Amino acid sequence: MSAPAAWVGARLGVRVVDGDAPGGVRLGALVGLAVRRNPRRAHLLVSTVLGKHVPTDPRLVHGAGLLLGELVRLRLRGRAPALPGAGHGPLLGNAVHGTHGAVRALRDRMREPRGAVDAVVVGYAETATALGHSVADALGGAWYLHSTRRPVPGLTPYGAFEEEHSHATGHLLLPSDPAAVSRDVPLVLVDDELSTGTTACNTLRALHATHPRARYVVATLVDVRSEADRVRMRNLAAELGADIDVVALATGRVELPPGVLTSGQRVVAELSALPQPPVPSADHGAGRVDLAWPDGLPSGGRHGFTPQDRRRLDRELPRMAAVLAAALPPAARRVLVLGCEELMYAPLRLAEALADALPDARVRYSTTTRSPVLAVDDPGYAIRTRLTFLSHDDPADGPGDRYAYNVAPGADASRAFDAIVLVVDAPADTPALTDGLLERLRALAPVVLAAIPDGRPPA
Repeated sequence: MSAPAAWVGARLGVRVVDGDAPGGVRLGALVGLAVRRNPRRAHLLVSTVLGKHVPTDPRLVHGAGLLLGELVRLRLRGRAPALPGAGHGPLLGNAVHGTHGAVRALRDRMREPRGAVDAVVVGYAETATALGHSVADALGGAWYLHSTRRPVPGLTPYGAFEEEHSHATGHLLLPSDPAAVSRDVPLVLVDDELSTGTTACNTLRALHATHPRARYVVATLVDVRSEADRVRMRNLAAELGADIDVVALATGRVELPPGVLTSGQRVVAELSALPQPPVPSADHGAGRVDLAWPDGLPSGGRHGFTPQDRRRLDRELPRMAAVLAAALPPAARRVLVLGCEELMYAPLRLAEALADALPDARVRYSTTTRSPVLAVDDPGYAIRTRLTFLSHDDPADGPGDRYAYNVAPGADASRAFDAIVLVVDAPADTPALTDGLLERLRALAPVVLAAIPDGRPPA
């Protein structure tokens, strides 16, 4: 089963070409294609295992991240997998292709670390925050931090860097314990894709200037760098006097025809001028649940997440999933757990626990995003529908539009959800949420709202 890429290939001439498959699945099965509303880059690789833009079985999302983390662990231990997927390739392939029971088998096989490895793992906001968490999970002994676009008064940034092609470029690192980042252990940098490696190189150079170290690993779901890009990273390693390894589930390349930026902008303008589908006006209602989130447990890696935090969360997840299950409509069989922007890991793990608690239901997971992408309701296109709403967490760079993709069913009623669980943290639980995203979701299905603490360090 190929990921949806045919539409973009036909209209823009963009082509995904498979390379090596260390994770056991080729590039073309791990990504689809969409068109960005972004003058810097025309196309968007849409992951089939990330759970960002496409509602996905949460056990596949966590399992794929754990598998990536296992490849990192092998590399840090000085071992390279002799066969695709380090012996686990068929598990990921079967899970991606929908083989019955494969997603649970992948997650169950990968969830226990195979010997703890001490490292600092850094994930990118917003798309790779949960992926970085999952890599850290697989290492067992790793301390985790993800970048953020949400500053905290009184908390001095450890570092900052830019992501040139992104819609929102500024990243901050805000650890509550800067000394934990500066330990003399390998640093693992995690992103969902490595397109040119520019952002990774910028980040490594900035982190090395703050605290030099001898070993870095860049981990990504897909690596589509050119040979010139690979040479540039090797040159950076020589410049820094450090080892820089790259680990990916799949490699390959994206072939772009001349003038693709202009063609992409023309397609966006053409389709945006067409009449838009009517906005649903129903109101299925919303309820709120108290998960009794454990006191002092961070909601994610925005300010740091330890192996002890991870073990505590694992113990609490079945209880919290039971609270969510009890709040769902009795007949709900297609359930979406929706996170918000950087808040990806807690919703992912809640969705995973809910899927385990409701074996007869089809639980899916995705999150909202800042990234503007063209939606085309066609089976050959990765982003079928788009909900647009205003930001609701008082962002430092000012209010703006936010998006939830593939949540509305579009013309295919079989894609509709029976219930939606919306997970936000405290700064995002505002009147603007009620009047914006929550209202849009209530028009689609009954909504259960779960607000958790934001894990901000005490003043």
